[in-house]
Amino acid sequence: MKLIGMLDSPYVRRVAISLQLLGIDFEHQSLSVFRGYAEFQQINPVVKAPTLVCDDGCVIMDSTLILQYAEALARPRTLLPSDVQGLQHELHLIGLALAATEKSVQIVYERNLRPSEKLHEPWLNRISEQVLAAYTELESALAATPLARTSASLSQACVTIGVAWHFTQQMIPETVPAASFPLLATYSQALEALPEFRAAPHGDGTYVK
Repeated sequence: MKLIGMLDSPYVRRVAISLQLLGIDFEHQSLSVFRGYAEFQQINPVVKAPTLVCDDGCVIMDSTLILQYAEALARPRTLLPSDVQGLQHELHLIGLALAATEKSVQIVYERNLRPSEKLHEPWLNRISEQVLAAYTELESALAATPLARTSASLSQACVTIGVAWHFTQQMIPETVPAASFPLLATYSQALEALPEFRAAPHGDGTYVK
């Protein structure tokens, strides 16, 4: 199977790291939805990253849906708890991390794609408050229950939190000061040193086994 999209996307990177942890082999094609629009369109007419091209040619998009498929392929290996209470907590953390990711991406787009004369400050202020709220909740969660830091023990929440925080710090560090979230900053640093994270670094490179 082939993963399409650039690793500067937190959603593409989330999938690339998770597939490794699930033991699923894949190829990666680093293709921009902007600069490579026409080429991407030939693979997926919707031009949405990440896109997963399955072995039979079926196309799946959206990181959460791709990972749901990957979990089915990897059984009994999983990145999700099997008990209901554990799964509830896991999904709570994933939801916060995905919200932080979404709002970070919106801020990047608002600042970099919208013409400056059309920048809507009230909207920018609102999504900035939302990303800060998500990270405040995650910082509290880490204070209450430390998360795993080894490849063998990472869960999907660990991956999603780590990828989200690193993306935010790469793209909008002035909005989310690392000094205000010391536990997240330290945790991200530990995850970035793991082989699965290093094999799929944030940027325009390509995943290499």
